[in-house]
Amino acid sequence: MIRVVLADDQALLRSAFRVLVDSDPDMTVTGEASDGAEALRVIREAGADVVLMDIRMPGVDGLAATRAISADPALAGVRVVILTTFESDDYVVQALRAGASGFLGKGAEPAELLSAIRLAAAGESLLSPAATRGLIARFLAQSDGSEPVDDRVLDVLTAREREVLVEVAGGLSNDEIAGRLSVSPLTVKTHINRLLTKLSARDRAQLVVTAYETGLVRPRSA
Repeated sequence: MIRVVLADDQALLRSAFRVLVDSDPDMTVTGEASDGAEALRVIREAGADVVLMDIRMPGVDGLAATRAISADPALAGVRVVILTTFESDDYVVQALRAGASGFLGKGAEPAELLSAIRLAAAGESLLSPAATRGLIARFLAQSDGSEPVDDRVLDVLTAREREVLVEVAGGLSNDEIAGRLSVSPLTVKTHINRLLTKLSARDRAQLVVTAYETGLVRPRSA
């Protein structure tokens, strides 16, 4: 059973999400929150595998709450999916850097939202669509005042692991990467597990961010 916490300051939206999530026999909503501080309390008290987190909330916002979740070893298994409107939320990549597993539009279809929860719970990232990759690349290309990541962090990787990391940053699935590199999907999975360990990444979303931040992958020109 996948335990889901809903964090959004709009009660009506939370109610709609609750009905949808609870309608799936493999999921259950363990709690709701109207801001980040309450979300953290609910997660710790009721437990959660996945948090649907609005990025814009009063008080402690979704970005700060995501950072707090990532920094707490006791919450290492909690995955955060940011709820956003793609065009207006400039904080999306900051949230990914903070530890979010991906993001989803608030106007997503019901099946899309349920699929996103399953992917996040399984440790996957919600970064496959081309439009999403383009958004990430665009924001990562902009200066946000943060320190650049030293590309020497990649020195621990083998040549093949670097190749796999490039393909992960392109949003390819394990099967697609296997086809491109002429290896088995199981081999790709092994490489990705090693990347996660060597780069201290929570999931594939963090691998994508690292690939861009270190300059291994360059944002395409608009």
